[in-house]
Amino acid sequence: MRIFLCGGGDGEQTRMANQRLDQIVDHTKPLLYIPLAMEGNYESCQKWIQGELREVRVPAIEMVRSVEELFKKELEKYSAIFIGGGNTYKLLRDLKTSGCFGKIKAYIENDGIVFGGSAGAILFGYDIDSCASMDRNEVGLMDTKGFDVLNGMSLFAHYMNKSSCLSEKENEARTVEYTKALLHFSETGGPVIALPEEDTLFLNGLAIEIIGDSPYYLFENGNRQELHPKMPITWKRN
Repeated sequence: MRIFLCGGGDGEQTRMANQRLDQIVDHTKPLLYIPLAMEGNYESCQKWIQGELREVRVPAIEMVRSVEELFKKELEKYSAIFIGGGNTYKLLRDLKTSGCFGKIKAYIENDGIVFGGSAGAILFGYDIDSCASMDRNEVGLMDTKGFDVLNGMSLFAHYMNKSSCLSEKENEARTVEYTKALLHFSETGGPVIALPEEDTLFLNGLAIEIIGDSPYYLFENGNRQELHPKMPITWKRN
């Protein structure tokens, strides 16, 4: 199991994670890009992924535009799968109702490589309701359990990052809102790892590494602990 769980950054923010991805992929196989958490124009997504992964040496990047198209893919023919951001509830609903959730699960259990960003990362935690303060469950998803690759840990993305669309005061208020929601979730829904956009959690078998330089946070039992990438990981997987 080799999974990159990115806090939602791109460009220079994800340079180190993309370099690590390039080191482990099979350079003779194409990469599969799944932008289905987004709504609307996937053509802009195609342009973005080509630039984002320009240093990952694969012969091609194929993009799917529907879960029906994804379901027909033979995933073992790809060097890696890249799952992009958007609405996590929509993404998980579509994957589960189409049968693609099971296909991806089998792929990662057979040592497939996945890079998930934002919604595409939150998907791999225990419960995507960890992102309820950020994403709206407009699709009415009831089964919010994710792939649970961290054995009971849920995930949150974009934590502590500022939006250029908001004022300084609005950004501060948003961080407070996210923090309160994560503290509450950790009391009833289990622990949560909150990643900033600059950090990527790399799960390599049983080993866990944080790729990046920014602090990230562990919410557990109603408490928040600040952690640093160069510190030893203090939680353990079973």
